[in-house]
Amino acid sequence: MPGNMKKPYIIPVFIPHSGCPHRCTYCNQNAVTGIPDRTPAPGELRATVEQWLQYRRKNRGFTEISFYGGNFLGLEKEKIRRLIDEAAGWIRAGEVDGIRFSTRPDTIDQDSLNLLSGYPVSTVELGVQSMDDLVLARIKRGHSAADSAAAADMLKKAGYRVGCQIMTGLPGENEQNAIDSAAATAELKPDFVRIYPLVVLAGSVLGSEYRAGRFEPLALSDCVRRVAAIYRVFCKKRIPVIRMGLQASNELNAEGTILAGPYHPAFGHMVLSELMLEHAQKLLNSVPELPETVEMHIHPT
Repeated sequence: MPGNMKKPYIIPVFIPHSGCPHRCTYCNQNAVTGIPDRTPAPGELRATVEQWLQYRRKNRGFTEISFYGGNFLGLEKEKIRRLIDEAAGWIRAGEVDGIRFSTRPDTIDQDSLNLLSGYPVSTVELGVQSMDDLVLARIKRGHSAADSAAAADMLKKAGYRVGCQIMTGLPGENEQNAIDSAAATAELKPDFVRIYPLVVLAGSVLGSEYRAGRFEPLALSDCVRRVAAIYRVFCKKRIPVIRMGLQASNELNAEGTILAGPYHPAFGHMVLSELMLEHAQKLLNSVPELPETVEMHIHPT
């Protein structure tokens, strides 16, 4: 998909934990999505796509059927083919433009690329989470920073649009290695990035550690400042950050789902407001003498 196209219209299909070799310490996709561990049965995907196409506005850009919440290339090959075949039918019909999915970096190899060859896959999102191997080990991620670098390189050479999903506030992380991790992610030259603050979910390993007093997540104000610093790293490299914070949902907002941590339904707006405040303060500090009233003109976009 050309970089100058409109914001894509995403049709989300959730496959919680499907294809995951194990569960990372922070994760509980069932709590986030309200869906049990499973992949859509034949016919379910059609119903989901039909529903979302009803909401699509005529001026929306590139439309992608997107498989989220699991480890797509960790599924059995027969399931991968079935899901992609069904999604590809919508592309042949002219209703959808491409297929997107998220997957672990250690699922990207020549065999998986061969499996995808010939299918209209447009975008692959890598669950990088961190480029610090000690942090990855603490969260029992099961792959290394080198795996993420190799995966991004292989996907870009194969012609796919590549996104990186990263987290902050992870066990073993501090502000400096969070910024260093972001810089290392930027060196992978992804087409876009998502930044997720860690929140403590009920039913996760970190949930048990939090209840036992062995883990304390970032406070909301501290996390906003940290993500602002991470955002600046990608901004300097002209890498779009397409999401900051978890997508609000009824399941996520339900009492008892989030035990602790920097969750806010307008988290991304809070980060952008922090950045705007910093910029305004810098401009004001650069003026030797300020008048009694200062007027700032801000671009509407």
